[in-house]
Amino acid sequence: MNYEVITPGIFKGLPVKAFFTTKAFPSEEDLLKTQLRADAVYLPIQKHTDKVLVVEYDLEPRIADAVVTNRKGLAIGVRVADCVPILLYDVRKKVAGAVHAGWRGSADGIIRKTIAVFRQKYNSAPEDIIVAIGPSIKGSCYVAGHEVADAVTRATGEGDYVSMRGENLYVDLPAANRLQALNEGIIPENIWVSNDCTHCLPDKFHSYRFTKGAAGRQYGIIAVA
Repeated sequence: MNYEVITPGIFKGLPVKAFFTTKAFPSEEDLLKTQLRADAVYLPIQKHTDKVLVVEYDLEPRIADAVVTNRKGLAIGVRVADCVPILLYDVRKKVAGAVHAGWRGSADGIIRKTIAVFRQKYNSAPEDIIVAIGPSIKGSCYVAGHEVADAVTRATGEGDYVSMRGENLYVDLPAANRLQALNEGIIPENIWVSNDCTHCLPDKFHSYRFTKGAAGRQYGIIAVA
């Protein structure tokens, strides 16, 4: 059976397995182990926090919205349905990370804090870290209030990820997270960004906003091979 996944080309040739799922992939965690041929799969309890959890052998579920590991054979990931899934990999230290960045996480700089864990715990150099930003709601569809735009701007700096059309304010969270990664020293050619908008493609992706809260979830998954 073909469980549709999106595999960013930026990981090609590296000793890592990484992908983003679509609606075609059943929401069953056992299938993730099969797809990845992983020893185990770890998904945190997501609460829109800025907490970054380092996981090695203690697999007890904990509250966090980002996970980092250097354990081979352990797949880590996040669940999303419009929020931004981000996968990271240090090509030298062989460290992987998975991030769930909604507007709260983006406003709290969770991608920046995840990169900080790479640097502080594993002595990663930013130029060695590859970042893949998966399918999520894009700025053309994400209408937000001024408090959301202001909070994300404080964490990110000024940029064209915030726009105004008519009376509506729009925030492009994938673009904001890309800029935060660049601000942490990740080089542009090491960042891949999906062109897919989950809200525009409800037949392909789960979308919380499109279904008004009744959406399922897709995954962003990565494992050090």
